[in-house]
Amino acid sequence: MAVGFVLITTAPGKEHEVYDSLLEVPEIDEMHSLFGEYDLIVKIKNKDLDSLGDMIISKIRSIDGIMNTKTLTGTKF
Repeated sequence: MAVGFVLITTAPGKEHEVYDSLLEVPEIDEMHSLFGEYDLIVKIKNKDLDSLGDMIISKIRSIDGIMNTKTLTGTKF
């Protein structure tokens, strides 16, 4: 199982619209609004890193109003 944390920057005024669109992505495990450099953070899960990357490109980065993403992958100690 691969886990990723995606930091998302939205276009000004599109925060709520992007949030609502992200609610439709089943791989998203958690989502939180942020203040500062990024507007949202989502925790996603997928079967492996390749699938995780494909999902980010096809289901997250394609959402209208998302300007930038930064993905951090998680690991278990």
